[in-house]
Amino acid sequence: MTHAHLITAHHRTQTDPTLWTPDKEPAKFDTGVHLHTPVPMPLQQTAGALAVASTSTSSLLTLIGHTPLVPLLRLTADLPSTVSLYVKLEGLNPGGSVKDRAALSIVREALRTGQLGAGKTLLDATSGNTGIAYAMLGAAMGFPVRLFMPANATQERVQIMRAYGAELTLTDPAAGIDGARQQVHDLVAAEPDLYFHADQYNNPANPLAHYTTTGPEIWQQTGQQITHFVAGLGTSGTMMGTGRYLHEQNPAITLVGVQPDTAKHGISGLKHLATADIPGIYTPGIVDRVMEVTTEEAQVMASTIARQEGIFVGISAGAAVAAALRLARTLAHGVIIALLPDGGFKYVSAPFWAN
Repeated sequence: MTHAHLITAHHRTQTDPTLWTPDKEPAKFDTGVHLHTPVPMPLQQTAGALAVASTSTSSLLTLIGHTPLVPLLRLTADLPSTVSLYVKLEGLNPGGSVKDRAALSIVREALRTGQLGAGKTLLDATSGNTGIAYAMLGAAMGFPVRLFMPANATQERVQIMRAYGAELTLTDPAAGIDGARQQVHDLVAAEPDLYFHADQYNNPANPLAHYTTTGPEIWQQTGQQITHFVAGLGTSGTMMGTGRYLHEQNPAITLVGVQPDTAKHGISGLKHLATADIPGIYTPGIVDRVMEVTTEEAQVMASTIARQEGIFVGISAGAAVAAALRLARTLAHGVIIALLPDGGFKYVSAPFWAN
């Protein structure tokens, strides 16, 4: 099965029934999309609430999720034939990242409970991807979005959020995402009636998105053969939801969280948990192992993936692959799935690409 076959599977509506085989030929998983089924939305809103987007199969919302798995071949040439490494390409979501899943889950729950609507503005802090997802959904579904983001974010992220019509406040980069979060908390406390605080770091709808979509997708796509799941730790929603689901299916699956090696780092979206505010949705006992990656290692790997595998990904994706490869080289047998949160297009202004 070729790379082109696997990548274009994102747009297919038929599944590939081929099964995993433990030889050096890449494991032939069901890597494609099943059906872009309509995303259920609330049927009614109170007077003055939002006009909910159509749930037809042509709706933007139905494109969220169902991302493909792709084998890394050249980067894994030195591995034994009994060890496979696949990556889940979340950059193929319509907003360009895995955060589309969590943002949609948060918005749907807020609409269901009435927290969002009647003229309220969705408000949250973001390092980039979740903010882009909120802004995209706000434009598509008709609600206003206000975001706070550290000012050292790439210009691409700033421009995309503003292109969708979001109101964006840039905060002190030295304070990082936790500083942006504090400003949001202060604003909500001062004007609680104006905002729905989405609070991605503490909102249970964040991990729920991955428990109900990402986890089942990986379980099905690998034909239940997955042995290790590797994902970065930021809000921790991806690992908490996906990991919980996978452990329920097979407690022997090893869940590997990836974090920067220091508090001061350049891996956007990830947190150094020992020195950062711990997200309320994070449960340490779910993660079996935490691996640390340097900023330089993540950047080099992101560039290497582009040049050797033809897959253009972001820096946190580079961190996930760096950790997954390090893990793979310690195994005699295994099927490793590394989740790559986004593509590299929001980071093209970063100078390391040319190094």
